[in-house]
Amino acid sequence: MKKSIIYLSVITLSLSVFFSACKKDVQSGTNTDTTSQVTTQADDQSMVSEETDAVTNDANTTLESSSSISGREDGIQLICDATVVKDTTTDPKTITITYNGTNCAGNRSRTGVVVISIPAGTHWKNAGAVVTVDYQNLKITRLRDNKSITINGTHTITNVSGGLLINLPDYTSITHTITSNNMSITFDGGLTRNWQVARQRVFNYNNGVVITTTGTHTDGSNTGIETWGTTRFGNAFTNSILTPLVIRQDCSYRLTSGVYQHVSVLATTVVTFGLDSSGNPTSCPGSGTYYYKAVWTGINGKVKTVIAPY
Repeated sequence: MKKSIIYLSVITLSLSVFFSACKKDVQSGTNTDTTSQVTTQADDQSMVSEETDAVTNDANTTLESSSSISGREDGIQLICDATVVKDTTTDPKTITITYNGTNCAGNRSRTGVVVISIPAGTHWKNAGAVVTVDYQNLKITRLRDNKSITINGTHTITNVSGGLLINLPDYTSITHTITSNNMSITFDGGLTRNWQVARQRVFNYNNGVVITTTGTHTDGSNTGIETWGTTRFGNAFTNSILTPLVIRQDCSYRLTSGVYQHVSVLATTVVTFGLDSSGNPTSCPGSGTYYYKAVWTGINGKVKTVIAPY
């Protein structure tokens, strides 16, 4: 059971299903069709969220594998497409992950460097422990369509509750927050935009690992914001989690429920997860199929709805 928990590097909050049924090919800055811009931005955001969550999982894996950093007695965990170098003699202590482009996950390749820093004398298992994750030209290429993004900037991860994921059944829950004020994303074609992040992930154990993700930023009356910034088209946006996004181990680590909202000057899009093919909430299908429903208002006020599998 503990072995299942430590392999968190394979768990990602996969939102890349957004609007895949209606996405069109667009070129940055040249397309004025609302649907195309909305779906392109949704796909951009989902890819960034998925990949930064994957790096966060890698960070957790490497932090927990070092006894002098985590505070646990033993353990080692490798990342299949990267080499890991730990320096525990400096202040701060560092872990350097160098991604080598290997397609071990089967769906994407990664190159670039991520450096994790933690103050000497701090153990990751302690409540309030903070680490800095520095993205250095991390390029991710999605193999199904060859789309790529390159991420630079820093994320701060705080172990709010304390505890290690390897010992999760011994805790009621473990809470991490992830924040960033300077995430730079370069899209295909070289266009760069700056985004910000405010996300909370709560891990608990209920017939397996359960990961609940919420947004923690508030802007006026808009709450639950987890990402905001400027789209590749130059439009300001906010992404909010209206109902927590839940991933369950006993559902094959599937995203089983949650409601997500994307707001920009073009449209407000609401996406609901954990549905059947008719758009109704469904129970855990294990290896079966979940569906999402996306609803937004297009040109001339026409409401559009898509129900598709993920």
